[in-house]
This record gives sequence, C-alpha cells and structure tokens, in this order.
Amino acid sequence: MRNAFRDLLAARATHCPLGSWVMSASPIVAEAMGRAGFDWGVLDMEHSPLDLLGLAQLLQAVGCTPMAPLVRVPWNETVLMKRVLDAGATSLLVPFVQNADEARAAVAATRYPPEGVRGMAGMSRASAFGTTPNYLKQANQGLCVVLQLETPQAVAQLDAIAAVPGVDALFLGPADLSAAMGHVGELMHPEVFELMRAAAQRCRELGRPVGTVGGNPAAVQRYRDAGFDFVALASDLGLLMQSAQAGLAALRQNGAAPAASSGY
Repeated sequence: MRNAFRDLLAARATHCPLGSWVMSASPIVAEAMGRAGFDWGVLDMEHSPLDLLGLAQLLQAVGCTPMAPLVRVPWNETVLMKRVLDAGATSLLVPFVQNADEARAAVAATRYPPEGVRGMAGMSRASAFGTTPNYLKQANQGLCVVLQLETPQAVAQLDAIAAVPGVDALFLGPADLSAAMGHVGELMHPEVFELMRAAAQRCRELGRPVGTVGGNPAAVQRYRDAGFDFVALASDLGLLMQSAQAGLAALRQNGAAPAASSGY
C-alpha cells in the first residue's frame, strides 16, 4: 500500500518537502492549508484542542487536497495510537521518544500482529468501513512512523533509535530541545542549532530522513542549509498571527506597533 508522506521522503534528494502545522483544529482551515501549496501538514493532537472525532473531520478535509497529513499523537501510547489509526491516519508523528525501546513500542503500536500489537477492527474509517479488500493483511505496509527527539539524551541515542525496524524518519523538536538544554525560548541559540545540525548530519550518514520546524522562512532556510530533509514553516495560527500583526503594524506606523509573535 502506498503512503503519501513516505513518497515525499523518498523524493527528498531532489525536493525538500515543505510543510506546516495545523493547530486550529478547524477542518476549514486545514483544507485551506492543504490548498496553499504545502507538501505536508501536521495535524496536531498534542498541543491543540483536537480530539478523535475532530481528527477524522480534519483527515476528511485534507483528503481532498494535495497535502499529505502527518498526525502528531499526544503521546507514545498504544491504545490512543490504535484509535488514531482506526480514524484513518496513515502517518504518525510520535513525540518525546527517548530510546530504542520506546521507538520499538511506537512501531509495534502501529502494526497488526504478528509484527505488532495494534488491535483489529473490521469496521473503521481506516478500512473504508470494511470495503478495502484485504485491509487487515496489507495495512502494515501502508503506514509511516516519524519519531520526535526532543532532549539531548534522545539525540545521544539517535543511532539506536534510527536502527529500529519500521522507523521511517526522525524529527528534531527545537522548542523542547532548547528548553532541555537550558535555553528556554531560544530556538536558534548557537548550542541548540549546532546540536541539531550535527544530528541532521548523522541522519544523512545513516540514510535516515530527518525533519524539523521553523517559525519563519529565514529559520526554515537555515535548517535546510544545515541538512534537514523536510521542514515545516510555522503553523496555521502562527501564520495568521504574523500576517495580522504585520498588517496592524503597517496601519499603526505613527503609534505603538504590537510585538511580533515568536510562536510557530
């Protein structure tokens, strides 16, 4: 079975897939982001109001656009991941993976037995409500697993995590990584950036795709130049706030302009 996000990763040598985050939990906004030209988008269940029913609606909305959805689950938890997969997600972004054992647990949660521990359901949106021929036998091949490394301790385990069968890509989270390094809010701090650059280089040596997210085009370009294979530009809410604040600042040139948002 084909996987749209994995196909993007396979073409990374000639095209750096550019994505964004969907934080609004709105199907309308998600569909609009899918029409804006992004190659992929994170439907975020970790730091947004998005619940399971809302996820199904976002997947329906994005499904009619060219944007490949990558669902970030709230945690590396088997039952939750099972439900997200049943809702129709085929590519998962799993946060805060610290070692190879946690990586193996994440992969196992996405696979039906005997390759994993995903519970079987004959009637789910994932199987087109039972109409996909041989879905239960073929589903494992159509899934993509991306693991987030968000601490220096996790980055130190990069080789072991990347070697786990079923791990398709790694993702460096600059916000949590900077905080864990004692540089809260300083995502582009030289120490943080150097650790990320070195990690990206190691992923290249291992032949493992690696991604990250930047809050603005300049940050995204720095990450691309540093060797990251796929990079997200801000988020729906971040782009909205940046545009709104820039417009207001232009109209209030003779007054106090609002501070620019630093968030994704």
